[in-house]
Amino acid sequence: MALRVESGNLSRFAQGRDAVTDHLIFDESGSEFGGKVDVAAELRALLALAIPVALSEIGWMTMTVVDVVMVGKLGPDAIGAVGLGNAIYYAPSIFGIGLLLGLDTLVSRSWGAKNFDDCHRSLAQAMYIVLAFTPVLMLFMVVARPLFAGSGIDPTVSLLARQYVGLLNWGTLPLLVYGGFRRYLQGVGRVRPVTFALISANLVNLAGNWVFIYGKFGMPALGVRGSACSTVVARIYMAGVLVFFAWQHERRRGHGLFAHWPGPDWSRIRSLLSLGVPAAFQVILEVAAFGAATIMAAHLNPVALATHEIALSCAAYTYMVPLGISAAGAVAVGHAIGAKNPARARRAGWMALGLGVGFMVVTALLFLFLPRPIMEIYSRDAQVLMLGSHILIIVAAFQVFDGAQAVTTGALRGLGETRFPMLMNFAGYWLIGLPLGAWLCFHMRWGLPGLWIGLTLSLVLIASLLVRRWQVAKMPVL
Repeated sequence: MALRVESGNLSRFAQGRDAVTDHLIFDESGSEFGGKVDVAAELRALLALAIPVALSEIGWMTMTVVDVVMVGKLGPDAIGAVGLGNAIYYAPSIFGIGLLLGLDTLVSRSWGAKNFDDCHRSLAQAMYIVLAFTPVLMLFMVVARPLFAGSGIDPTVSLLARQYVGLLNWGTLPLLVYGGFRRYLQGVGRVRPVTFALISANLVNLAGNWVFIYGKFGMPALGVRGSACSTVVARIYMAGVLVFFAWQHERRRGHGLFAHWPGPDWSRIRSLLSLGVPAAFQVILEVAAFGAATIMAAHLNPVALATHEIALSCAAYTYMVPLGISAAGAVAVGHAIGAKNPARARRAGWMALGLGVGFMVVTALLFLFLPRPIMEIYSRDAQVLMLGSHILIIVAAFQVFDGAQAVTTGALRGLGETRFPMLMNFAGYWLIGLPLGAWLCFHMRWGLPGLWIGLTLSLVLIASLLVRRWQVAKMPVL
């Protein structure tokens, strides 16, 4: 699909104040006029947050999809290497981003209470966490090299994956800076710059892939390594864009972002970590679960690994929309709690859940009825297409539950509840889903379908428990 945007309009889109969002967030009555609840106004406020954030999540995943498609011409080994490399790299890196998820709670509550300086202080402490944690993550990836050469992994795939991650590791700092500034901008209702950053970064990544993978403009053809170089450049760009818009936002209210940069506040850092550590473990448990599934798929054969990576890419792509709605739900719930309106917080969570589940019903139908055309976007290999068509039917089965658990996790985060989702992810994936999937895959010899059946059943359990938790959760009064 061609993307055509006039530069002037795109600039105004990115820089323009989110007027609808701001107006509804600052409605002190909580959209309750004359004693009546204006549900339509609250839904518009949620959509004003959710749509740009969901588009941002789609943009984020599009970068990964583009990487897989661009290396697809190099063959199943290249697809498998990128998938295996991402599976191993993203678990620890997403843990680092997860540490910053406490910003959703603290910044949105401060913004709802109109304590704008407090939002800035939370951002500063998050950056101190980033600076401290980045070297740890990079060192971990250096010592994790034996994971790429595990028993049964194809040697060619292993070598390409090591090369890919070795370069990708240099993008860790801009990745975490981007993550922190994104949570801050979302928390203060400035969601359009995030969307702009991701849309434009996709263009940067696409051009970079074309240049570095295939050797254009005099550059050497780096293959899989070129994809990693392009991703690093795109991450530096994204971080720079969001820092600029945060600086612009603070300047508009007469409070220079760097001129008034707070020093370390250990109490606030502890507050961020008390929320972020469980959230980070929840995220990494989920990401690592699918990473572990990828490693298990790598022990089958290159065709199964390539098929698994494509199916996982499809499922992750659709997941980006409820993930975006989840972030918007966390912010909307936090705004309402900060404004001392628990009833509006409750409604925001349920509306977000309805939006997320509704979208995933549609994607489930697409996977169910159009599996082969979707697979053909990634590969024309006959064996991959045959196996992939069966796997996407299984993916269709867990779409609704995947969306429900994602959105409910965000709503609970808006309440400051991050431990329960972590525990449910651990139980669902690691005590039930993965062991069952491994047993079906290897012991029962069901192969890749058995692995995905185990993951599906884990999502059913996790979603059911999280929705129940939201149903009975008490709204905090600040």
